[in-house]
Amino acid sequence: MSETSDIPIRRVEVIGPGENARSGAVECKVGTTIELEPQKLVTYCSGEWKPIIYDALLLCGAVEFCDRRYERPRGWGRHFSLSVPVHEPALWSDPSVTETLSDALAKLTGDRWDISFTKRRFDDPEIVQAHLHWPKPKSIMLPFSDGMDSRAVATIFRGPDLVLVRLGTKQIDHPKIDGRRQAFTTVPYAVPGRHFPETSCRSRGFKFAMVGALAAYLSGSSRVVVPESGQGALGPVFCSYGPPDYRTHPVFLSKMQAFLRPLLNVDIEFEYPRLWSTKGETLRAAIDAVETVPWRDTRSCWQPNTQMSVGKKKRQCGYCAACMLRRLSVHAAGQNEVSTTYMFENLSARRLEEGLAEGYDQEKFLGEAQQAYAVAGPAHLDQFATFYDSTRSKPALRMQIRELSRALGESEETVDQKVRDLIARHRAEWQAFLRSLSPHSFIRQRSVGVA
Repeated sequence: MSETSDIPIRRVEVIGPGENARSGAVECKVGTTIELEPQKLVTYCSGEWKPIIYDALLLCGAVEFCDRRYERPRGWGRHFSLSVPVHEPALWSDPSVTETLSDALAKLTGDRWDISFTKRRFDDPEIVQAHLHWPKPKSIMLPFSDGMDSRAVATIFRGPDLVLVRLGTKQIDHPKIDGRRQAFTTVPYAVPGRHFPETSCRSRGFKFAMVGALAAYLSGSSRVVVPESGQGALGPVFCSYGPPDYRTHPVFLSKMQAFLRPLLNVDIEFEYPRLWSTKGETLRAAIDAVETVPWRDTRSCWQPNTQMSVGKKKRQCGYCAACMLRRLSVHAAGQNEVSTTYMFENLSARRLEEGLAEGYDQEKFLGEAQQAYAVAGPAHLDQFATFYDSTRSKPALRMQIRELSRALGESEETVDQKVRDLIARHRAEWQAFLRSLSPHSFIRQRSVGVA
């Protein structure tokens, strides 16, 4: 992001109940703008309450508020001046913390972040200690959403040492062990609201990393498993049409490690067991490990539920990049889903409108944005499949391989070969998927990956 003087500084101040922000700052009020729920914080309380947990979650909420509150300009980047009250401002204000925090957030969101910390004047919430099933030291933390990769990797890593740190809304697993509630069963904060000016929400990656790291810290562990497969972690950076999306990319998470080390005084290690596997290979590995894997009730779609329902039943759109990757992966794993999983039921349709479910309000919801999603979805998978064939992409690729090798601690030659192998397998899966469609399918007609 270029630091030009014409980018307005968005001043935001987090305040407690009964407090007022300084003149010129937008109020981000604890209890209304950010909700930290005591009953949910219980699962992050290991017996001795640690105020740094509350402060870290408050920071997450403030970052999410800023990210969603201000629409991005045409040039993408914004400039935030954020003030957050914490229990130990000296710790948070140390340059080893503030500089690495700003660096991680800048890489993730593409914005400039000037974050300052003040002494918190309001009290911690009253936490009633619950009878929890607490993880054993050295457990493996898996940030667990409603997605297919989360479900598959949780199956592959199943065992007594695996702890699911829930990020989604559905509780797929049983929330209790031996009658006791588990730790980390939900995200204990929320930024209420449905219609925010900015929808890109790149800051979700910060929440993902922070919540997983806090769970490891409280459990005496250092291992956080990133469940994303290679296409989802690397594709949005290699094949971005705009500012790259680093949400689960090792480069961003290495910067999070650098921030968390001085803050928590521990080394949190983010691990990528499926980074060099396709999503289809990950699903297949989970199915091979356990006969029944409940992956069909997971959700991959980027689209809001309010726009994707028929007869009051929610669906996934079926044509955005996330849905297209899911459908490709299901095919690659030799599986299938019922057509009513998606709003775009018929992949072999000549036009998007012809493949949509009967009863979908096309006049209301099928505008230019949806048409653009339907074009970009297959194009993203096409671009990843042919990335090494494009001379235009080679300078960018060299830079991306260089920063990825530094983040992983491997040589550029090793990383380059692993990327090539991943893309080759993705390309084979994509070609097989396209050949399974009608030659008249608008997805196949728009794709260059079919052989």
